[in-house]
Parts: sequence; structure tokens; C-alpha cells
Amino acid sequence: MSAVDFLDSNVVVYAFDAAGGEKSAIANGILNTALRQGSAIISFQVVQETLHVIGRKFSRVATLRDRKTALEQVLTPLWRIHPSPALYARGLDIQERYGFSFYDSLIVAAALEGGCTRLLSEDMQHGQQIEGLRMENPFLGSQG
Repeated sequence: MSAVDFLDSNVVVYAFDAAGGEKSAIANGILNTALRQGSAIISFQVVQETLHVIGRKFSRVATLRDRKTALEQVLTPLWRIHPSPALYARGLDIQERYGFSFYDSLIVAAALEGGCTRLLSEDMQHGQQIEGLRMENPFLGSQG
């Protein structure tokens, strides 16, 4: 089940943002590579957040058909981590130890459960390491 990268929701969402500029281009490159090479995974939480955001928060929101296509062609092929009592317990431990929000802690727990070595996210401290998982912001230096 292990992959090198875990993609946080913001990376996946930017790939669907037609007005996202450079961040959208970077996210599309990451997502296309992940799908082609099987080099990244996501969790149920990323699926939920992505479907919610692309259906509500863009200047041109995704239609129901667009969201179903995204689910079938992009999200499902990357989706490897599902909710479990152990995942939530690990998330709570991470929250207590590192002071992350509960949802960020679940993302970290999911990446660790998936055996990932990198967590790509703009929401985490770039370069921070947790149990062999390195946080990396793929958008550092981008213009927007």
C-alpha cells in the first residue's frame, strides 16, 4: 500500500481550480504524475474535502457530473486510506504531541498509515519531520 507521497486536500483542490494560476499548474503536474506512476495516495478526508470545495468555492463551481467524474477518474484511483478507530486514535496522538488541528492530525496519521515519506501540503510547516514523514509545500515560491 505504500507510496512516496501523500497529497493533502489543497494540492488536489488546486488541480481543479481553473482560475488557480501557477498553483493550479503545479498541482496538475503533481496529480498527473501521481495518477500515471502510482506515486501518491490520498485518504477519505481528502476525497470529502475535495468534492465539497470544488462544488462550492470556485468562481465556476463543478457540476454534479464534474464531481462524479473527478471521483471516478482522479480521487478513487488515489484513495487508499479509509477511516478506522486506529487512524482516529493515531490522529489524536499526533494532535496532542504536535499541536496540529484535529483535521491536519488526521492527514498526518493517514500519510503515516500509508507508509508515505512525504506529505505535500501548503498547510504544514515545510521541512518538518514526523516519524519519517517529511512535510513539503510544493507551492513555495509560486506566485499564486
